[in-house]
Amino acid sequence: MEALEVESIIESILFVSGEPVSKERLAAVLGISGFDVESAVNRLRDKYSYERRGIRLVKLDDAVQLCSSPEYAEYIRLALETRKPPQLSQPALEVLAIVAYFQPVTRAYIEQIRGVDSTYTVSILLDREFIEVCGRLSVPGRPIIYRTTPAFLRVFGLESLRELPDLPPVSGSEDGREGIQNAILELRAKEESGELGIRS
Repeated sequence: MEALEVESIIESILFVSGEPVSKERLAAVLGISGFDVESAVNRLRDKYSYERRGIRLVKLDDAVQLCSSPEYAEYIRLALETRKPPQLSQPALEVLAIVAYFQPVTRAYIEQIRGVDSTYTVSILLDREFIEVCGRLSVPGRPIIYRTTPAFLRVFGLESLRELPDLPPVSGSEDGREGIQNAILELRAKEESGELGIRS
């Protein structure tokens, strides 16, 4: 199968899906190696970027997805008569940073770091699909544990959690709150840069 055909098939699958598709799945469907899928994905991504197209191909850990370019988000909202998603509040960014850096985590752990009840904030992040339930902790009461989602990576312009900035060392504080402040600032900067305009 020629490289151009592989790219076209991947493009078609991602366009119709509208959701992240694993590279493993693409390799199985096309009958090619993971390396060949990775190469085709990189060529497509570079092509969209070089030609300044209205869509982007984004990597989300072991999956890929087609999304609209964030610089055209306002036109998309006008055409589809949708509202700009509200910015995340400071409490929501705090919870999101804690989940992103320490996942999987329980709500009790989040509240231990923040020092306040976080039930409502966790529910907001679940509704926005930035975090998800990923099981229960094997302790008495079996509390729910949470992790970030591919939507979190996509919206904040990350290919994987490895791209999160390093947490600064915590001095004189054992609750972790001091250490996540830099992470919160980083997330806020990405949110305000327009990357929230990226959508499938």
